[in-house]
Amino acid sequence: MALAADPALDTLFLPMSSGALDWPAPGGTLFLRARAGVALNAARRHKPVCEQSFRPWADALERDGLAVSEANSGRFERVLVLAPRQRDESRALLARALAQLAPGGVVVACAANKEGARSMQDDLARLAGPVHALTKNHCRVCWTAPMDADQVDAALQAEWRALDGPRRIAEGRFLSRPGLFAWDRIDAASALLADSLPADLAGRGADLGAGFGYLASEVLARCPAVTGLDLYEAEARALALARENLAGARVPLGFHWHDVTRGLAERFDFIVSNPPFHQGRADEPGLGQAFIAAAAGALRAGGRLWLVANRHLPYEAALARGFTGVRTVREDAGFKVIEATKAGAA
Repeated sequence: MALAADPALDTLFLPMSSGALDWPAPGGTLFLRARAGVALNAARRHKPVCEQSFRPWADALERDGLAVSEANSGRFERVLVLAPRQRDESRALLARALAQLAPGGVVVACAANKEGARSMQDDLARLAGPVHALTKNHCRVCWTAPMDADQVDAALQAEWRALDGPRRIAEGRFLSRPGLFAWDRIDAASALLADSLPADLAGRGADLGAGFGYLASEVLARCPAVTGLDLYEAEARALALARENLAGARVPLGFHWHDVTRGLAERFDFIVSNPPFHQGRADEPGLGQAFIAAAAGALRAGGRLWLVANRHLPYEAALARGFTGVRTVREDAGFKVIEATKAGAA
């Protein structure tokens, strides 16, 4: 299957492919927020150490035979960064990249123009001094001079490294961090679903796309007959916070770093979900439809799915394929809450 175009990934490798930078010895490169793609496959002989906390992208790297982990602590001659859009998260990642350089190492960072490329370049220059830059594919790649520790603005580096650390939100109820979905607030769609949940949900349930654990927390507070709850989340940074936010829960919990679109191995009495519906800035109904299919496959006969979605998203056909008794429970502020029952006796 052909790999999808990834302009930022392609642009990131320009300094090496153009000869502006050499590759270090195999294993001497750390790639933060790595993504699989043609450009990375072409560089595989350099054996970059890839880090990725988003499970679908980590799985894609592993399928390509690349070494990948959630976190690395060593020092490297080259650190590559695909900078995220959220600025606090991006600044923290740049500061960390510099901290993981071996003496004389170089940081290379890239972002799409529409996702803050110029700000990313300015931020890297504030930390490390003048940088080189190239533009292509509506993206910008920039890189530092060979760096030693005393060339970095240490005070600013320490300040920025803390920017994506866990912090309290929602009047202190939850820990969250920049870069997660709706990281600094309770998402309106999730809040609507929580407010619509029936008190009679019972048995073992699952939260698909659990984030930092808000919806799971509401299920446990509102539904006293729940005896167990499993949280499925693709972003490891969110799942780690969900563990903390639900510490001391009254029922056994399971935490799964998992791509829900690949299906679920367990069986449940009920499932709740506010599924993702976009990739980048584009709506992608296929994501939510895949969540619905996974829920249909994982529910026991008579089990219930409680789902919230943007009102315009076309989920009805996917619901009809896997469920009976599909009904819209509530519509408000551009969202719809749906209950769907799995065919068969409970």
